[in-house]
Amino acid sequence: MTEVLAEAIITEPHPATNKWADVWRQFSHHKGALIGLLFFAFITLFVLIGPYIWTLDPNKLDIRAKDMRPIYTVLWNGEARVGWNHPLGTDNLGKDLLAQLMQGGRTSMAVGWTGMVLALFIGALIGVVAGFFRRLDGPLMRFTDLVLSLPILPLLLVAVTLFRESLSQMLGIETGMFILIVTIIGLTSWMQTARIVRGDVLALKEREFILAARSIGTPNNKIITRHILPNVLSPIMVSATLGLATAIITESALSFLGVGFPPDFPTWGKQLADAVPRMTEYPERVVLPGLAISLTVLSVNYIGDGLRDALDPRIRGR
Repeated sequence: MTEVLAEAIITEPHPATNKWADVWRQFSHHKGALIGLLFFAFITLFVLIGPYIWTLDPNKLDIRAKDMRPIYTVLWNGEARVGWNHPLGTDNLGKDLLAQLMQGGRTSMAVGWTGMVLALFIGALIGVVAGFFRRLDGPLMRFTDLVLSLPILPLLLVAVTLFRESLSQMLGIETGMFILIVTIIGLTSWMQTARIVRGDVLALKEREFILAARSIGTPNNKIITRHILPNVLSPIMVSATLGLATAIITESALSFLGVGFPPDFPTWGKQLADAVPRMTEYPERVVLPGLAISLTVLSVNYIGDGLRDALDPRIRGR
């Protein structure tokens, strides 16, 4: 009887487990990451779909409706001049702040995503090449250390000053500035990804399945695409979330300093800069874009934290 039970236990097939289902289960147990994901989904829908629902032009001037306060301000100070047709109020030129917040978020998110993808591509490429090819490891890592030692913000300001006019004349001021800012963010944000990916590749290339692939004559390019890259997707995905947060902050800083997009092109950083001169009279004009930037970056960081915990097999399931 005992032998029959033992045989049944041994031969009973175990239910197949899906790796990504395990990842989602672990991710969903991280409350901060789950809340961050929900908020990030909300802010993404807010800036993508919001302008189709709230159709006011963010650049439309309405002097008769200037300096309207948000609707909620009547609750604490009884402000008589409340813009009921402008839920978040208007600025000193009569521009609707809700429409500007949506359009500015769309610009900031577009710059953040595009700059993150560019930085991720450069960092993953350099990290894989440096980790897999020993003779290129030294030069590439010393170049990475050199770029890390550069003061990023002064470098950004110099680059914008040098190339802004030429790109604006060639591609138009808005398209030219978008390409310039995205390129600068991508070229100054790839270093951490490269170092993380390189470390993982150095460990992976000594594993048995890589040695087996080499022993049967598999070319290096196929080893990299079929065996190396799929196994370094986890750190790349975590780096992507951190890179997105960095890109949004960098674009907002450039716009706040007045070297980003043109004055009539709303971004969250530009809204902050425009609100500073009258922030004591209208503090909500600083709070709204500042909260949008802070909460978006915070949610992305929490998502990255949850992804790191969920994708790390050493702590998954704890």
